[in-house]
Parts: sequence; structure tokens; C-alpha cells
Amino acid sequence: MSAEYATFGLAPAMRAGGVLANGDYQVHRDFVDFIVNGRPLLFQLADLDAVSPLASDIPPAIFTTHVRRLLLEAEAPLHDGRYVIYGCPECEGLECGAVTAVIDRVGDEGEDYVWRDFAWQTSDHADLELNGYRGIGPFRFRGGEYREELGRLLEGVGPDSGRRRVLLIGARVALLAKLAAALRTIGIGAEIAADAAGVPEEELRTYGAVAFGRAVPERTRDAVRAAFEGAGVEVAYVDGLAPIVPLLVAQIEYALDRSPRAQRRLTRLVLSGDAVVTEVTSTCRVRLTAYRVDRLLRTRVHEVLDAVLEPGEHRVALPGKSQFVVARTPDSVLVSSPGSP
Repeated sequence: MSAEYATFGLAPAMRAGGVLANGDYQVHRDFVDFIVNGRPLLFQLADLDAVSPLASDIPPAIFTTHVRRLLLEAEAPLHDGRYVIYGCPECEGLECGAVTAVIDRVGDEGEDYVWRDFAWQTSDHADLELNGYRGIGPFRFRGGEYREELGRLLEGVGPDSGRRRVLLIGARVALLAKLAAALRTIGIGAEIAADAAGVPEEELRTYGAVAFGRAVPERTRDAVRAAFEGAGVEVAYVDGLAPIVPLLVAQIEYALDRSPRAQRRLTRLVLSGDAVVTEVTSTCRVRLTAYRVDRLLRTRVHEVLDAVLEPGEHRVALPGKSQFVVARTPDSVLVSSPGSP
């Protein structure tokens, strides 16, 4: 085994949920990702829509079991001593496919950990010749660093999942009801209110974002902000761009993203004349959807792009006069409108 070490860390990440233009939806998942040599390991696996076993919405006992498996304090869940590193974001079925690896203790006294023989696995046994990830690993981690990072999760028994809720404030009750239903469908809690007056502080602490409708007066916005500040709660504030549910869902998804900006795959989205410019940091699937509201207040939607893009900047032509564009990768979402940076 090579003596060369890799660094090991953990960071918040999400699988971006959303309501798609065709009416389909994908579930929002918060999880803890593995940071290897300063970069999310998931990004090294190219175009993969997956989450680690360290997801925030699983019961604490199961979460603890997953952590102890990575520490080799619990039995491997798969044959040949293999552990799930990333799995399907919609279910836990191996038939959907999972990235697995062997985890060993190495060193004179077994002080270090090694992740090796990465493979895409869809049945009880992994076929390294057919489905092995060539060029990924082996990674040798210093035992102290490795145990310290995972130990923090055991101390807190999982990542913070209590603030995956949004407070919706606006005048158009019918629109807010549709938005709340869409958010709940993808796994984000949502409540509708006229303001935050009289809401107990313990309830305010459960929200991660507040979304304002365009007609909400400034005095109401100020009062809501004051209520959260008085409760010592830091939340993200979203100003709705237009009465378009998929667009508003995307804005809220972005606001709830707790992953470090330096470790996001989708880093830029700018409307520029009759085109949109987007930038990604690693190879991944990108969906671009354009929205506009016509003179009769009807929503017009156009799927601009659905393709796997290489790292770098990409310029894509837009149909007509698009007012808003939503960009999605498996792990993140960005929204842009004319005049936005």
C-alpha cells in the first residue's frame, strides 16, 4: 500500500430537489459529503446523481450505524467487506445502483484507513473488471484525522435537519398553496402566514428560509426580519421573482443550500442578451429551463438544454425574450434574471 496520504474531511451537501418543467419532481436531500484532498469525492465520479449514507432525513440510530460502519466499528453491509459510499437519492435499493468500496485498516498497528476498489454496484457482488472506477483511489487517510471528523457526527448524532422548512409570506393565497404543496412534495416543509407576529421563538428556529411575495409591503418584511433577529435565528430571505411555482421552488432550493460555495459544482449563471452563460467546475449533467410571463400573464416554459457539460464556461442561446433561467445539476441550482449578477 502506498505511503502517500490523502486528506479526509466532511462538508454539508445537498441533492437539489425541484419541480421540473414537464411536471415531474425530484426529492430534496441534505447529506454530509466526503471531502478528499480538499474536493468533494462525488465530483470525481463525473455525472452521478447520488447521496452519501450520511443523510439528514434518516433516523438517528440508522445514521449512527452508517458512521460506525465507516469507522469499521460495525459490520460491512455488503459482501466482500464492501461499504456504500454513495447511493440512490430516491431510495436505498441497491438495484438502483450505488458506489461502493472496500474499507481497510492499515499500518503497523492498524492506525490508518484505506478506501479502495471503488465500483458501481447493482447486485450483491461487485464486478471490478466491468464496473470498477479506474483512477479513483486507493485513498489512505490518517487515522486521527479520519476518526475525529466522523466522531463529530456521532457527538451530534447526525447533521442538522431541523431547518429544512420555509415560511411563505404573500398576498396570493392560491399561489402560496400551490408553492407549499410543491415544496412538501419534494421534501421541504412549508407554512403560509401573513407575517411572523406572535410566532413562538422555538418555531421560528425551525425555519431555514423566508420567502416573500412581490406584493408584501416593506414594513411587513422589516417586521418579519425583526422577529427572526429577536429570536436569534439566521435565515435566508427570498424575494419571489414571478408567480411561477417551479421558479420559486428553485429560488428556495438555492436559499436552503448549506454547502460551501467553494465546493459547489454549478458556480455561475448569467443572462446576457439572447443567451445564458453558465459555468461548472466538474463534468456533470446540466439542465437549463427558461421562463417568461406573456402579456396575458400566462407562463411560458422552454427547455433550453439537458446535457452533460465539461468543466468550464458555456454559452447557450435562448428562445425569444426569456425573463428567467433556472440551471440545475444533481447537487445544486441557480436562478438568473435580467440584471442579476
